[in-house]
Amino acid sequence: MSTANESVVVRLSPRAVARVRHLLETRGEGALGLRLGVKPTGCSGYSYLLDFARDIGPGDVVVEQDGVRVVVDGTVVDMLRGTEIDWVEDRLGAQFVFRNPNEKARCGCGESFTV
Repeated sequence: MSTANESVVVRLSPRAVARVRHLLETRGEGALGLRLGVKPTGCSGYSYLLDFARDIGPGDVVVEQDGVRVVVDGTVVDMLRGTEIDWVEDRLGAQFVFRNPNEKARCGCGESFTV
């Protein structure tokens, strides 16, 4: 495990920090933070994967921001480097939004991306 400055790998907006903090507080025991990764899927190639971090592996990178911990899968750090995670709410719903400077394209539905 290595610890990284949040500007190096990922950064959370103030709204995302508040939402993750709320999720972790209501999650109960066993959640060390938020786990961020990607998985191959969709029409463009990859999609973001969020879950509760239950452990921190030797290859993981840990970003701590405003008391919130994000555990990034070490195998995809270069793909995610510089990503901002925001929490967006509107009349139709709410979701985490990823602004990844490494994205080269996104599919039409917005569910997957290419780097």
